[in-house]
Amino acid sequence: MDIFSRYVFRQLFVGLMLVSAGLTCIIWLSQSLRFVEMIVNRGLTAGAFIYMTLLLLPNFLTVILPIALFTVIVFTYSKMIADRELVVMRAAGVSQVGLARPAIALSLLTMIFAYFLNLYLLPESYRAFRVLQWEIRNTYSHVLLKEGAFNSVSSKITVYIRERSKDGQLLGILVHDERDKDEPVSLMAERGALVDTGKGARVVMYNGNRQSVAGGNKLSILYFDRYVFEVPTGEASIGDRFREPRERSMIELISMRHGDATPADYGKYKVELHKRLVAPVLGLAFSLIGLACLLFGPITRRSQTKRIVSAVVFMVAIQGASLGLENIVARNLYLAPILYLIAFAPCLTGIYFLVANPVRTRAKRKRRRVAASSA
Repeated sequence: MDIFSRYVFRQLFVGLMLVSAGLTCIIWLSQSLRFVEMIVNRGLTAGAFIYMTLLLLPNFLTVILPIALFTVIVFTYSKMIADRELVVMRAAGVSQVGLARPAIALSLLTMIFAYFLNLYLLPESYRAFRVLQWEIRNTYSHVLLKEGAFNSVSSKITVYIRERSKDGQLLGILVHDERDKDEPVSLMAERGALVDTGKGARVVMYNGNRQSVAGGNKLSILYFDRYVFEVPTGEASIGDRFREPRERSMIELISMRHGDATPADYGKYKVELHKRLVAPVLGLAFSLIGLACLLFGPITRRSQTKRIVSAVVFMVAIQGASLGLENIVARNLYLAPILYLIAFAPCLTGIYFLVANPVRTRAKRKRRRVAASSA
C-alpha cells in the first residue's frame, strides 16, 4: 500500500473497531435484560450471567459488522470529500479504484472474519448458550427460594419459607406436593436447607411433620426429626432438547435430509445454510455500493448529501430484501438462488461503477454522436 492507502486504511480500521464496539455494547445491554429474570428468580451468579451474554456476541457481530463497515466507509469518505482530500488525490491522477482500494481491502478482511464467525464460531457459541440456558431453566439447583413468598418450583410443587438465615439455612418451611392427585402431601419443618446432590436438588428438613390425605378424607400425620424431600428434575434430558438451526454445524446443515425434520423445519435448516454463506458477502456489497455512490463521477460538495442518501437507501433496500426473503425461501427452497443474487449483484454493480470512467464514457458518446451525424 502507498502512503495514502495506509492513511485511509488506518482511519477506516479504527472507525470500524469503535463503531462495532459501540453497537455491540448497545445490543448487548438491550439483550441482557432478558436474563434479569434468571438472576432474580433462579439465583444466577454474575459470572454465569456475563458468560451467557458473551456467548451471544458472535450472533450480534454477524449483524453488526456489515452495517458498521458501511457506516464507517460512508462517513470517512464523506469527510475526505468535505476536506478536499479526495479532490486533490484525483487531481494527482489517482483513479476511482485507487481511492477505493483501502476500503475494499478492509471489506475483504471483514468478510473473511465474518465467514469465520458464521461457519464456526456462531454455531459453537450459540449451542453452548442454549445448553446453559436449558440447564438453568430445568435444574432446580439454580432456584432461589424467596423469603415470605410461595415459590413454584414446578407446576405441582410449591415451597414457602419464612426466613433465610445468614448461614444459608431455611427457617419455617412449608412444602405442598400435588404430584399424586389422590394423595396430596404437605410438609412442615422448623428449619432445613436446599442441597444440590449433582443428580438433582433436595430439601433437607428438620423437626417437622408430614401430612397426607388418603382416600375417604383420612388424615395421616407423620412426625420426623429429619426428612429429605427430593425435588424432581424432570424427564427431559439435554439430548432430547430441540436444536435450532443456528446451533447446527455446517456439516449437519449440508447433510440434512427431508426425513430428518418436518417440512417446515427442513426449510429453516436449509435457509440457515444459505444465510451463513451469503451474509458475509453483504458486508462487501454494502461497501462497494457506498463507494460507488460517493466516488463515481465528479466529486463535489453540492452532490454529497444526495450521494450519501442514495447509498443509505440502497443499503437498507438490500438488507431488507435479504431479511424479507428468508421466510419466503424457507417455504420455497427453489428460490434460494435469489439470496445469492441479492448479495452478489450489488458487488458487481459497485465494481462496474468504480472501474467505469465517466469522463471517457461521455467522450465516447460524443464521438459516436458526431460520427452518426456526419454519416
